Amino acid sequence: MRVFLDTNVLVSAVATRGLCADVLREILLSHRLVLSAPLLAELKNTLRIKIGIPPKIISDFVDLLVKDSTLSGNLEPRDIDINDRDDILILSTALNGKAELFITGDKELLELGKIKKMRILSPRQFWEKLKSRHPDEH
Repeated sequence: MRVFLDTNVLVSAVATRGLCADVLREILLSHRLVLSAPLLAELKNTLRIKIGIPPKIISDFVDLLVKDSTLSGNLEPRDIDINDRDDILILSTALNGKAELFITGDKELLELGKIKKMRILSPRQFWEKLKSRHPDEH
């Protein structure tokens, strides 16, 4: 499955050893990660300014993400009824990259539920769906 992880999920995956780190690991192992230049720019900025991660570690992390992912090209933002213009651009690039699933912790985006054929789930919803398919795994 082609999966786009929102910036907040990627930042949480780096900053904590919790659910988002598990989700990222699962996506890298069993799915196709879709990324975009606007997402990567926002990710680098957030990791550097808000989390205080050194540039070399950020660069290594981004290189790891890009290595086996699909990079979506930029396009004109689509008409999506949400308040945050940056999120409209991120969602547009996810759609352009043919992501089937968009994983985010953003409540406004989660309320959308779906845009075209792309489902929008929280990390917890994704994890529960995944584990319901594999009841023998914990």
